[in-house]
Amino acid sequence: MQQAEITAPPRYRPLEFGVQSILVQAQPDGSSHVRAEQDLTAYACRMTDRLLHWAQHTPDQAFIAQRERLADGSTGNWRYISFAQTLEHARRIGQALVDRRLSAEKPVIILSENDLDHAMLAMACLYAGVPYCSVSTPYSLVSTDYAKLRHVVETLTPGLIFASDAARYDKAVRAVVPTGCDVVYRTASDNALPHTRFAELLATEATAAVDAAMQATGPETITKFLFTSGSTKLPKAVINTHRMWCANQQQIAQTMPDMVKGPPVLVDWLPWNHTFGGNKNIGLALYHGGTVYIDEGKPTPVGIAETLRNLREISPTVYFNVPTGFEYIARAMESDALLRASLLKRVKMFFYAGASLAQPVWDSLHRVQEQEFGERIVMSTGLGMTESSPSALFINRPDVRSGDLGVPVPGLELKLAPVDGKLEVRYRGPNVTPGYWRAPEATAEAFDDQGFFRTGDAVQWRDLQDPNQGLRFDGRIAEDFKLATGTFVNVGPLRARIIHAGAPFIQDVVLTGLDRKEVGAIVFGSPACLALSGLEAGATQEQIMHSASVQQHLQTVLDQLAQTATGSATRIARAVASTRAPSLDLGEVTDKGSINQRAVLSHRADVVLGLYEETLAHILKPNQA
Repeated sequence: MQQAEITAPPRYRPLEFGVQSILVQAQPDGSSHVRAEQDLTAYACRMTDRLLHWAQHTPDQAFIAQRERLADGSTGNWRYISFAQTLEHARRIGQALVDRRLSAEKPVIILSENDLDHAMLAMACLYAGVPYCSVSTPYSLVSTDYAKLRHVVETLTPGLIFASDAARYDKAVRAVVPTGCDVVYRTASDNALPHTRFAELLATEATAAVDAAMQATGPETITKFLFTSGSTKLPKAVINTHRMWCANQQQIAQTMPDMVKGPPVLVDWLPWNHTFGGNKNIGLALYHGGTVYIDEGKPTPVGIAETLRNLREISPTVYFNVPTGFEYIARAMESDALLRASLLKRVKMFFYAGASLAQPVWDSLHRVQEQEFGERIVMSTGLGMTESSPSALFINRPDVRSGDLGVPVPGLELKLAPVDGKLEVRYRGPNVTPGYWRAPEATAEAFDDQGFFRTGDAVQWRDLQDPNQGLRFDGRIAEDFKLATGTFVNVGPLRARIIHAGAPFIQDVVLTGLDRKEVGAIVFGSPACLALSGLEAGATQEQIMHSASVQQHLQTVLDQLAQTATGSATRIARAVASTRAPSLDLGEVTDKGSINQRAVLSHRADVVLGLYEETLAHILKPNQA
């Protein structure tokens, strides 16, 4: 009799998980309260205290770096700004802000990609106690009506608007700048809007007044406004305070202690108008004395080249990206020895957020890691949002599965509230926003009668018998819908199943079927579809997605899903491949690449109608009856 082969468990690069056990308390109303058994320890009162600390103890340590822009538009060597230099810049620019009598009622708006001047102005705002708002660049550079940018300006009533380059931003600034608001440009031509040069702010002599302004700040002082992405409604301005930011950095440190043992080194493209890049990642370096290398690449067919170049040169200690970015990196590492050696040299953990990571991408990364070093790097994730600074849950074990979220960070209390047959996760803790700026009704609606913030995210236990294994994602409650038969469609899990079945060629899916008899799908192809199509680079999205090989792949996916469907709510009865990417301008996708189901359905109502009335070309249906 042949003995069954015993497969050894995978070996992971050592990583300490700080929260191993949680407490769950059932409540009389049917909900449960959940928290980490580990208490939150002391944290800084202000993020500026951490800047002062590092400027004194490691003054020459680089805080932030960016490649120099050459005359031909390419990038060259790295330019570094140390913690001591950051403090000096913050005091000088901060003095200019104090001189202009800026405040929460007249804050700073920043229209710029991630760059050194953007970072220094943000640090100056922190130091001077003036809130700032980094605005999504598509609001200025992609939008044609500037509606969302105008909404941001009208909501905040800024006293100063900074834009990095007048040649690109002047038109947007002219369209929205209010009377009496100062305009600051780094570079500008003579015909630009009347303005102040950024260099003039930097040349301001700091006085005792700016130091007094800093000393007047405290835990409740507003640091910034971060706007929600918005779907069918205009974005809301989330209030962020020093307490929120500092508490969350301490929560992250206690949950993932290895991430901050020694100064963290990040190579990061994530935009600072989002809480992932602007709070979590910048915060890691600022709070723990690390360095952020600004990656001017993007997870796109063109932009990924710069990201790969940077990762070949700089070895991060922790690496953050969205699933699309990891997909490109996994493919490149298969044949790029220098990339493998540099990226995997000292990284302690990979972390993704924004969407589901397809299992084949996950498997590819682990395969390359094992071949290179004989061990896997933990691919971590969690759950968070703008309103929680952002981190709320983190994975607490190496054997992560797609959809796992983990356990709450110390000091944050979860409430698992029954809503429409699901468990909505709600937050209460020091890292949670006090509300939305100048929106009392929206703020009141966001919290329940016990003071828990309503996230709209549904979760379920990974193992009902062992809560310490943590929670799993169960979709967005607002995304779920009923068919005409009254059957609920659980969007999150079904969407994840389609992406997994179609990997690596399906980037994302938007499900349709509200008040219809069948579930349908609008499928967004991944960059890998070009190779599958057999077409040359430069082919249009329509040519790629309507090619015979891509259509056949999607047909195979539909057939396979139909075989495992358990009823009308889990069966994709019709699908169409989208021939245009989701729009940033319309809020269909965020800067990070996560798709907004409601926005897509709202702006593509004609596609949904055509899918069911069968007026669209290339509608696919499963062959199985």
